[in-house]
Amino acid sequence: MEASAGLVAGSHNRNELVVIRREGEFGPKPLRPISGQICQICGDDVGLNVDGELFVACNECAFPICRTCYEYERREGSQVCPQCKTRFKRLKGCARVAGDEEEDGIDDLENEFSFSGREKQDMQYLAESMLHGHMSYGRAGDAYMPQVIHTMPQVPLLTDGQMVDDIPPEQHALVPSFMGGGGKRVHPLPFADPSLPVQPRSMDPSKDLAAYGYGSVAWKERVENWKQKQEKLQVMKNEIGGKDWDNDGDGPDLPLMDEARQPLSRKLPIPSSQINPYRMIIIIRLVVLGFFFHYRITHPAPDAYALWLISVICEIWFAISWILDQFPKWLPIDRETYLDRLSLRYEKEGQPSQLSAVDIFVSTVDPLKEPPLVTANTVLSILAVDYPVEKVSCYVSDDGAAMLTFEALSETSEFARKWVPFCKKFNIEPRAPEWYFAQKIDYLKDKVLPSFVKERRAMKREYEEYKVRINALVAKAQKVPEEGWTMQDGTPWPGNNVRDHPGMIQVFLGQSGGHDTEGNELPRLVYVSREKRPGFTHHKKAGAMNALVRVSAVLTNAPYLLNLDCDHYINNSKALREAMCFMMDPLMGKKVCYVQFPQRFDGIDRHDRYANRNVVFFDINMKGLDGIQGPIYVGTGCAFRRQALYGYDAPKTKKPPTRTCNCWPKWCCCACCCSGKRKKTTKPKSEKKRGSRNLIPPAYSLEGIEGIESSKSTVISEEKLEKKFGQSPVFVASTLLENGGTLKSASPASLLKEAIHVISCGYEDKTDWGKEVGWIYGSVTEDILTGFKMHCHGWRSIYCIPPRPAFKGSAPINLSDRLHQVLRWALGSVEIFLSRHCPIWYGYGGGLKWLERWSYIGATVYPLTSIPLLAYCTLPAVCLLTGKFITPELSNIASLWFMSLFICIFATSILEMRWSGVGLDDWWRNEQFWVIGGVSAHLFAVFQGLLKVLAGIDTNFTVTSKAGDDDEFSELYAFKWTTLLIPPTTLLIINLIGVVAGVSNAINNGYESWGPLFGKLFFAFWVIVHLYPFLKGLLGRQNRTPTIIIVWSILLASIFSLLWVRIDPFLAKSDGPVLEECGLDCN
Repeated sequence: MEASAGLVAGSHNRNELVVIRREGEFGPKPLRPISGQICQICGDDVGLNVDGELFVACNECAFPICRTCYEYERREGSQVCPQCKTRFKRLKGCARVAGDEEEDGIDDLENEFSFSGREKQDMQYLAESMLHGHMSYGRAGDAYMPQVIHTMPQVPLLTDGQMVDDIPPEQHALVPSFMGGGGKRVHPLPFADPSLPVQPRSMDPSKDLAAYGYGSVAWKERVENWKQKQEKLQVMKNEIGGKDWDNDGDGPDLPLMDEARQPLSRKLPIPSSQINPYRMIIIIRLVVLGFFFHYRITHPAPDAYALWLISVICEIWFAISWILDQFPKWLPIDRETYLDRLSLRYEKEGQPSQLSAVDIFVSTVDPLKEPPLVTANTVLSILAVDYPVEKVSCYVSDDGAAMLTFEALSETSEFARKWVPFCKKFNIEPRAPEWYFAQKIDYLKDKVLPSFVKERRAMKREYEEYKVRINALVAKAQKVPEEGWTMQDGTPWPGNNVRDHPGMIQVFLGQSGGHDTEGNELPRLVYVSREKRPGFTHHKKAGAMNALVRVSAVLTNAPYLLNLDCDHYINNSKALREAMCFMMDPLMGKKVCYVQFPQRFDGIDRHDRYANRNVVFFDINMKGLDGIQGPIYVGTGCAFRRQALYGYDAPKTKKPPTRTCNCWPKWCCCACCCSGKRKKTTKPKSEKKRGSRNLIPPAYSLEGIEGIESSKSTVISEEKLEKKFGQSPVFVASTLLENGGTLKSASPASLLKEAIHVISCGYEDKTDWGKEVGWIYGSVTEDILTGFKMHCHGWRSIYCIPPRPAFKGSAPINLSDRLHQVLRWALGSVEIFLSRHCPIWYGYGGGLKWLERWSYIGATVYPLTSIPLLAYCTLPAVCLLTGKFITPELSNIASLWFMSLFICIFATSILEMRWSGVGLDDWWRNEQFWVIGGVSAHLFAVFQGLLKVLAGIDTNFTVTSKAGDDDEFSELYAFKWTTLLIPPTTLLIINLIGVVAGVSNAINNGYESWGPLFGKLFFAFWVIVHLYPFLKGLLGRQNRTPTIIIVWSILLASIFSLLWVRIDPFLAKSDGPVLEECGLDCN
């Protein structure tokens, strides 16, 4: 599908397909036929090898054979050339087969040990055959299968029939007739007389030896260079103590590797001087917690039994929450990537890039709440990313079917033709123009080209003009015409009815027409709006993401995906390369389902009063999870492996053979092996199936998908695949291609029809989409659920924190918007807790590690903490007003346990900040907002979740604003009343009243009452201090008087007023004599 094809709108169910061209556009240009030799076995094009040259299977006679037939013949056939009968040698990029052990002249380490690589071509063949064998509609004329040509070429002699050195021509070796530099043949010469049989003949060493490269000067120099690199690598390995590159221990034992073959990343464990004290204090805190609860339970408060019971229940729940949160942080790690090694391995000079393709998803809904300029900056940063342009495709999902988004994207594609070459020419960061021009730094730093200043000024002027055009579109969209929007050619906009419109696809950039002002190709940019009809459930963002998965599989089918929110632009142009260092690592990449980057934000005030940055979560919790099975998926800034989204199990790692029992006595051997024998006898079929599963392409287990019968997993059933993935033969065939790539036999017309088909509203009916495949439905926080399912399938994820943040976004800095955002997250966790996917009871027997399960349980049940937290924050006011307390009078031993617990709490936090690098301000803001969100948004989420699951009352979340006003922090001080503010406001008022009442009571009762008062006041001040940012948000902007002065003024004024009342209680004084007690009874 080309960029000039126009907007394609249609509905598969209604059998409609309309192409709407923009003004001045004409039909697509015809595709140029691919010229090349024809395989003499299957009739397909011979193709190119890994170096970009014409593929040659036989180095003796250059018989034209494609790579697929070559690998099939080596693996299943006679392993000899059909013409000269010479045994095929292993070529670069091909896996070993039996008989290759003696061939050590191929320097191809990546594929030499990759025995599963022999199945990749089988999957391509299987996918193509499925597509041809079952195209259910509209493909009668699309498929073209070339006929097999039965012509056997005749290869000329090297000497053209002349006698050389008294050697007859028929005895000369058959070598290619043309040799390029370095002994590489540029092209074979086919000839057409199959009648003459060709027999192997001897080689003339004086004439032919140098042609192969063996014994030549170039070959000797190559060997010497290789030896020098190996010696250098051995020295480096000795310097680091001979440790493994990766601590997983599941990588194969590889020989010494040069720079291009070393691991692309490594783990950086936390220094023992930092992590060991942290672990020790956790254990000590656990012990102290046990003694603390022993005292609390065995010493109730007799005069306040109800308060004591409530406080003990709350404290037990807090302890459980702490355990669920603390122990997944037991093994924190950092990681380091090597971008230079990635380039050396996959981007060799003078050859096409071998980096894998990436499809990037951007999702947006309402252009009035998510401004088009914000989305446009995200798209521009994607198009200018530092990655091969032919490997990048950007898909923008417009789930609101807004013509404003469509026209803004059209303007963006035109501006990208100027912006992208400017970014790459001067290597600027970031590559989102709004944030680049807003930087308050010296933009001339490290710039050496004299033309930079002039071109930067011109580009800034171009961007300002572009912003004016976008703003004009936004102003125009404020008032919708009565007849609806119309396009430039007068055609009504297909998405005028947001809830009832066909699917729409428009390729703005890519293939033809996708070039910048300097003539260089641009990445593909595709606009997608899925079909929506009344009566269908569309599943919000998760459904939109699944539609993008299917569209991208049909059009580009990159093996890796990256999803971004519309307000998260690429801040580091090498972000994709950072992710590929893990995904394409030959040692660990096959088991990685996604690489999660931390979320960093712009536009937040320096104090970050509402903890918008979430630094504690991203820099402490996520690092801890990375040491177990990987971080959870947080919804944006995440690079996925496409096959993991299809619901496959992670590839199984073959463990090295353990010590046998041959050296032990026979009775010991029987005792050790009895349990294993019982397991074998109980389920021999499944064990046999597990052993043979790795021999079936793709490398991911089909048994991991529900609906595939284990007894038939050796045969990939087309019906079951379509039942699982939907009734699209093109898409189903693409799922079998582990390394991605489009199907060669599918025509552009069929791909266009399939693209519209897979985004139709009824495509997912009676399939596993949203259940086992793609983004999982059932919660408004589909991100946690999707990552949880992948970890249950045995995958692991990676947490990548590059020195320069990979992505940056905007956060709702207003108190009300922030609480609504937290409400949505908490509601999603409650939905997961009340569903069948709850990590407490789901996923046992899979690949989920127990500490990883604890983290998911903690991420699911944390909203329930709001109930005991609200009760606990109310207790101080009740104690101050009633004069009672939750504990009896403390003994010396009890005081010791209380003090020890407080010391352990502070020590744990200090050591966490030490090994993670989190500042004290960020930690304290996180603690404050934990209380603010817990007594407001989390509390409402619990009740809304119960209403939704038990009563079926659905609650829609509000999309938070993605941009502020002209003033930098104007939204910070905006006050928007919402019911979420009621509980924390009530807590503040009653605790302030309790403080005043408690001090007044102590003044009235004398000095002996001040001792018990201090514990109650400390309890109340703990609540007030944690709610202080909330109080500041309620009061809003104060131009002159700081908020803290107002608060303390009111508090102190109340205390001093009560104190004055105690001293001078406004009673009338008597002027008479003072009567003293005389001791007489006057009565």
